[in-house]
Amino acid sequence: MALFTDDDLQPAPSTPPERIRPKRSVIVGWSFVGAAFILTLVLALVPAPYVIEQPGPVFNTLGTDQPVGSTPSKDAKLLITIPSKTTYPTAGSLDLLTVSVVGNPDSLPSWIEVASAWFTPSKAVLPVDSVFPPGVTTEQSNKENAQLMVDSQQDAIAAALNELGYTYPQEVVVKQIIMGSPADGVLKVGDEIITVNGVHVPGVQTLRDLLKKNGAGKPATIGIIRDGKPSTVQITPEKSGPAVIVGIGAGMHYSFPFDVMIQLNNVGGPSAGQMFALGIIDKLTPGKLNGGQRVAGTGTIDNEGNIGAIGGIRQKMYAAKGAGNTWFLAPQVNCDEVTGHIPPGLTVFAVKKLDDSLAVMKALSSHSSTAAFPRCPAS
Repeated sequence: MALFTDDDLQPAPSTPPERIRPKRSVIVGWSFVGAAFILTLVLALVPAPYVIEQPGPVFNTLGTDQPVGSTPSKDAKLLITIPSKTTYPTAGSLDLLTVSVVGNPDSLPSWIEVASAWFTPSKAVLPVDSVFPPGVTTEQSNKENAQLMVDSQQDAIAAALNELGYTYPQEVVVKQIIMGSPADGVLKVGDEIITVNGVHVPGVQTLRDLLKKNGAGKPATIGIIRDGKPSTVQITPEKSGPAVIVGIGAGMHYSFPFDVMIQLNNVGGPSAGQMFALGIIDKLTPGKLNGGQRVAGTGTIDNEGNIGAIGGIRQKMYAAKGAGNTWFLAPQVNCDEVTGHIPPGLTVFAVKKLDDSLAVMKALSSHSSTAAFPRCPAS
C-alpha cells in the first residue's frame, strides 16, 4: 500500500548555487607573489652597472705556480727559480694574494648577484667604470695589468738583490713626456736622470721626493745622461694636487747580475711585489725566513724597498684567511681600508718598507713577541 501519490511529491524550490568568492586578502597575497616573481625574474636577467670583487686564488711564492689548495699537477712549475745561484730549503709559505672580478663591460653581473655581494663581507661592489675605464676594452685592460705584473716582478727582484747587498746598474729613465709640461722640449724619452739639485737619484720615489723638496715655481737642476753624455738641465716643476711634478713618466731599467725567473701566468697587476721580494730573499739565504709558518701579504714594491698601496685588500685578507694564514703584511697606507674588516684570527702588520716586513719575519722565525710592530687596528 502506497503511503503517498505522485501528486504528493512537490519539487524543491529552485535556487542558484552559491558562488564562493575569494577573500580580498587572498587576491592581494597572490598579487604580491606574482609581482615578486616578476621582480625576481627581472633582477636575475637585467645586468647591473657594477662589477664584484671577491677573493681570488692564493699562490705560495716558495712553492709552485699552482694555486694553494688546488689538485697537484704534473705541469706545475716552481714559482721562483734562480738557476745560477745556490738556493736554500724553505718551509711554510709566503703567500701572494689575488682578487677575482666578476663581470666586465661586455658581461655584467645581475642585480641579484650584486645584491648578494653587498651583504657578503668578503666581496665588494664597484661601479664598472671604476674598474674598466670607458674607452678601454677588456683586452686592453688585461694587457696593461699583465705589463704591470712584469714591471712589479722586475722591481721585486731589484728590491731583494739590493737588500742582499748585490751591486748592478739600475737607472731612472724617462719613458714618457707630457705635452705642454715643464719637461716638454727639455727632456727626451730615454734620458737617464741621475741627480736633482746635486743629490743622487737611485729610484723613482727618490725623484718624486726631491722634486717635492725643491717645490713648485722654483727651477730645479736635473742631471741627466743623454746618448752616453752627462749634462744638466733646468726645469721649473709645477703643482699637481699634492705632488710636485715636471711632467714625465719615469721608470726603472735594471741590468741584474744573474737571472731570477718568476713563473705566474694569468695574474696581473703590481700588488704581488712585496711577496715576490720576500720569496727571493728566502730562497737566497740560509734558514727559514718565516720560521716555517704561513705568512701572507700584499703591496707594491720598488727597488728602494718602498711598499705601496694596492686595491682589493679586504678581499685579499679573506683569501689569506681561507688559505690558513694567521699573519698578514699590509701596506701601512691601506690601513684605513683594513680597519673594521679584518677576518677573525688574522693579525695584520702595517709595513712601509721591506725592512719592516723583514723585521716581522725575524720575530716570527725566532718565535719572539710581535707586540711592538705596527699593526692596522682591528676596529
